[in-house]
Amino acid sequence: FIESFPLFGFDLGDYDELFAEKLQLLMEIRENAKVTWEGRHRPSLKEQGVYPRDEREIPLWIAVGGTPQSVVRAGMLGLPLAVAIIGGQPAQFGPLVNLYRQALERGGHDPTRIPVGINSHGYVADTPERAAEEAFPPFAEAMSRIGRERCWPPTTRSDFDASRSLEGATFIGSPEQVVEKILWQHEIFKHQRFLIQFSVGSIPHAQLMHSIELFGTKVAPAVRKALGGN
Repeated sequence: FIESFPLFGFDLGDYDELFAEKLQLLMEIRENAKVTWEGRHRPSLKEQGVYPRDEREIPLWIAVGGTPQSVVRAGMLGLPLAVAIIGGQPAQFGPLVNLYRQALERGGHDPTRIPVGINSHGYVADTPERAAEEAFPPFAEAMSRIGRERCWPPTTRSDFDASRSLEGATFIGSPEQVVEKILWQHEIFKHQRFLIQFSVGSIPHAQLMHSIELFGTKVAPAVRKALGGN
């Protein structure tokens, strides 16, 4: 999603430098009530106060979609990693998480104390069939619309079904299937946090609330029990 670059007058060719510079400034602001800072892509700051201050340190996570440079940056800085897996095969992201933990060690940070999060799309229903039938139309419409803007092919039912398989990217199915998939991915990533975006596209409110209820009452307790309460 690169529409913000021309909107704010930035050159997409400066992508990596912009990200590094703005992250550095954000970390400075988080750690200091008054900031003196100089970079290439915004005016300098001298003893500039940034208010209001939080009572506790604001947590910062680095979100990545598969770029090794971003993974290494997060590890060297000792920042938690949020891996966005919305397509393809999640197992392919395993080497990136390993690279992140190696970068943590090189940066002098303890990999056992800094968390990794996996972030994916999903929808839970009472049965696998119901989950698929309720989720496919809005999911396909939304992803195909985004695809038209980015020259991706339309989302087909076969694409959708492959994605909700055990080795696919989305968590669409019964509570039992979603539990199995979370635990399967945990074997790969050993992650500490799982974030699910319920549905893609527009699903009726009552169905969405039921999906969230199933996740909270059936999926999450089963995962915690299987992982020893972690």
